[in-house]
Amino acid sequence: MRTILLFIILMFSSGILIEAAELPQAELYQKRMELYKKTEMSTGVPWFYIAAVDQYEQSIRHVRKDLPKPDGLVGIYIKPEYWAGIANPYIEDSNPLSISFFNGKGLDGNGDGKAERKNEEDLLYTAGKYLAKYGTDDTRIRIALWNYYKRDQAVIAIMTNAKVYRKMNRIDLQEKVFPLPKGYNYSYNNTWGDRRGWGGRRIHEGTDIFAGYGVPVRSVAYGVVELKGWNKFGGWRIGVRDLNNTYHYYAHLNGFAKDLKIGDVVKPGDIIGSVGSSGYGPPGTAGKFPPHLHFGMYKDNGINEWSFDPYPHLKAWERSQSKK
Repeated sequence: MRTILLFIILMFSSGILIEAAELPQAELYQKRMELYKKTEMSTGVPWFYIAAVDQYEQSIRHVRKDLPKPDGLVGIYIKPEYWAGIANPYIEDSNPLSISFFNGKGLDGNGDGKAERKNEEDLLYTAGKYLAKYGTDDTRIRIALWNYYKRDQAVIAIMTNAKVYRKMNRIDLQEKVFPLPKGYNYSYNNTWGDRRGWGGRRIHEGTDIFAGYGVPVRSVAYGVVELKGWNKFGGWRIGVRDLNNTYHYYAHLNGFAKDLKIGDVVKPGDIIGSVGSSGYGPPGTAGKFPPHLHFGMYKDNGINEWSFDPYPHLKAWERSQSKK
């Protein structure tokens, strides 16, 4: 009997983590949204800001070795000493009174009398109350984020997430598509890391997809247009940051989609430009190489940003497109 009781206690005490690992994706997003909406009610901070911070923390924890991998519904990670208070002798303290005494940030979000650092409701409530101290509009949220992360790129990534969530009014937005529509002729090989000589010795930070002039180029993911214009290497190019804090770079374009501007939210499949051969010179230079799309991907981990090979992702999106 004692063994059965112990098993039941363990199941309930760790149920959220087990549930998060085993839940179907749709239910996972539903439960997260329920938590975000509950935090909005208790803190006054719109849910899309809460979700944006949580998603950012999820994304950096997956690529950082100094942070534990997320294993629950919520991705926010607060260091023990920040939660309990730097001078607190009990680093995993969950008593709101002693945490407050040592100027810790941990709060009780579900009313059980404990401020537990690994409890989803307590984590989100603590994050929400921190943001609420500054205000709930874009400008004040940006200030709150900068004061916490001390990095402009972190603020940009989180506000990108918030903008997408606010416009789409949902969080299940992981769909991806191949950058060229089905029905057009194209070809590509794995060219990431190849040497390039124009403008100085450098490596090729992307995959070249060869196609005819004017073939539509699509956004591969949900995100926000972060950059648009001319670059002497990439010609007419567009940069889109997605919800995983991955920057998608589309270069050598023939032109841009009408009315597309920096700050616009884009969806998978939205036309953002067309294939061209622009670049390797001052604005307007074209024709120095066959028409193609240079597609690059860059990852930011909250400390620095680097390019990585997009070829495996392109092949996966291409297979998915072929099945459809």
